[in-house]
Amino acid sequence: MGAADETRDGVSLTNLDQPLFDGAGATKRDLVDYLDAVHERILPELRDRPLSVVRVRPGQDPFMQKNLPKYTPDWVRRTSVWAEASRRRISYALCDDRPTLLWFANQRAVEYHPTLGLAGRPEHPTHLVLDLDPPPGDSFGLAVRAALLVRQALADAGLAGAVKTSGAKGVHVIVPVVAGTTAEEAAAATRALAAHAERLDPALATTAFIVEDRGGRVFVDSTRAYGATVVAAYSPRVRPGTPVSYPVGWDDLAAVTPADFTVRTVSALVADRDPWAAALPAPQRLPADLVAEGRTIPVARVQAMHEGKRRAKARREAG
Repeated sequence: MGAADETRDGVSLTNLDQPLFDGAGATKRDLVDYLDAVHERILPELRDRPLSVVRVRPGQDPFMQKNLPKYTPDWVRRTSVWAEASRRRISYALCDDRPTLLWFANQRAVEYHPTLGLAGRPEHPTHLVLDLDPPPGDSFGLAVRAALLVRQALADAGLAGAVKTSGAKGVHVIVPVVAGTTAEEAAAATRALAAHAERLDPALATTAFIVEDRGGRVFVDSTRAYGATVVAAYSPRVRPGTPVSYPVGWDDLAAVTPADFTVRTVSALVADRDPWAAALPAPQRLPADLVAEGRTIPVARVQAMHEGKRRAKARREAG
């Protein structure tokens, strides 16, 4: 073993002194040490959920890995999922324990994106996700303001959510739902909540899926449903400084920046507590009227596809 190699929990760790990626301000060892330090916090977010990861190999662009490579150790649990888009079965990892997390860290897996549903139950998500995506620039403050609109929309519907930084420039609002909630019900309720948030302040928030239609407003993304993933709480991101998606109390949201939470700072913050577990409300039943309203709202991505075709046709005819 070289000086930069070691073994933890039976997992060989290699090249630990290599830089993680350009601008990371961190080495591979920093990634491994961080994930190991927070493994009791992040594993509950990943356990029994098909996992996609974003890896960064030296000299290559980051890439998302869903299908496990052939050299994956036999002891890594996995689940087979039919992918409609590529018409094939994909073997996803189930990152259920410390050795699996360490193995991923050694593979330079920086980001961890679990599915909203558990393995074998894609039609039954455990939570809703509202992703607040602000316009380009130094716009985290706008995302925070939009998240507070979502909080109000939830309260108006008799629901509650928890909030975390995305680790990039946005904010995620997560709403746990009762077992048995279908993906269709969850998707409809998410659309209705996004529409409510937009109505509360249409100058700040928009549900426009087409970027050019957003006009500098925060996109309230209601499309995380069915087989969708969302970056896990405590997951690092492939961004300058290696920030982490981190839970923030609603009352503290306006006082933080994404750069406050990185692989260098977060392990100390969660050493003796789990702020995400503490912040998440108990699973809730979705109000029937909210679901019914959402069913009348077109799916943003589908609507955008049709609108894009319509505009392209109009341009051709005008030209």
